[in-house]
Amino acid sequence: MITIDGAFCAGGGQVLRTALSLSLVTQQPFRIENIRAGRQRPGLLHQHLAAVTAASAIGQAKVTGAALGSRVLEFEPQTILPGEYAFAVGTAGSVTLVLQTVLPALALASGPSSLVLEGGTHNPMAPPVDFLEHAFLPLLHRMGPAVRLKLDRYGFYPAGGGKIRVTVQPAAALQRLDLLERGAVTRCSARSIVANLPSHIAERELKVLKHHLHLRPADVEVHEAKSAGPGNVVLVRIDCAHLTEVFAGFGQQGVRAEVVAEKAAQRARQYLDGPVPVAEHLADQLLLPIALAGGGCFRTFALSQHSLTNLEVLKKFLNLEIKTESAADGSVRIELRRND
Repeated sequence: MITIDGAFCAGGGQVLRTALSLSLVTQQPFRIENIRAGRQRPGLLHQHLAAVTAASAIGQAKVTGAALGSRVLEFEPQTILPGEYAFAVGTAGSVTLVLQTVLPALALASGPSSLVLEGGTHNPMAPPVDFLEHAFLPLLHRMGPAVRLKLDRYGFYPAGGGKIRVTVQPAAALQRLDLLERGAVTRCSARSIVANLPSHIAERELKVLKHHLHLRPADVEVHEAKSAGPGNVVLVRIDCAHLTEVFAGFGQQGVRAEVVAEKAAQRARQYLDGPVPVAEHLADQLLLPIALAGGGCFRTFALSQHSLTNLEVLKKFLNLEIKTESAADGSVRIELRRND
């Protein structure tokens, strides 16, 4: 059984989720200790338990330690069972993180699957649904599986109550992915979503983004959403020849709309002015499928703590060779290759 110290590197829920994903695909059991040891509320929270529950159902796993506050978990998968599933996080915990935990296994399963996930769809501590739909899933499709995502209901922090539906058409194997150039930028657009809040918040955000990113009126949109509680997110979508990137800014009580938009604009501007095709959060998400594909490479900015954490967990389950090359322009070329 593989033993993992949940406190190393970033030391958060990412260690557990990556371990669950890899355990399902490789059929290797693991034991994780010191779960989220460095966090203010250590141990398993509702959103982590939701990921464990989903993984255990899909992998027919034997699990010990799956309880609120638990700092030790043992997970022993039996076999991947594709089919129809429904999981509720129970709070505003992210449905996208639960989806990403089980998606690699379902993407390589023996048959198609469908999932209904309820919880937070737009949570500042997780990728929003829009990022998965427009940035990550098209690249996964390029690797073989076809995954379709539909947002039925928005769920903002802290109320939650969101709902997504996902269908997965698996592939026999994942194909190599190389992303060294982004190609020409074909469009830059922005969308501000408000739920149970005045529309002028979205209009003020988009005014800032139009100024900083030189957007035309046709490239901005206000969307008034229905949700269980108030919420606001502003999204910048950058379509390029070889991929799409999405940058998000989340409204917070006491933070002016202009500040929220300026931070999103800064991240988008850094990407547009930079030399890389893959920004920080997409780099985090691509490491696991590229490793499972047997190899691939991409160029990004300096690796985040989340990426470094993912790499360490990947090496626990896979015989993985990792090469990184830093360039004078600040970019990093990372290449993964499995030696098994």
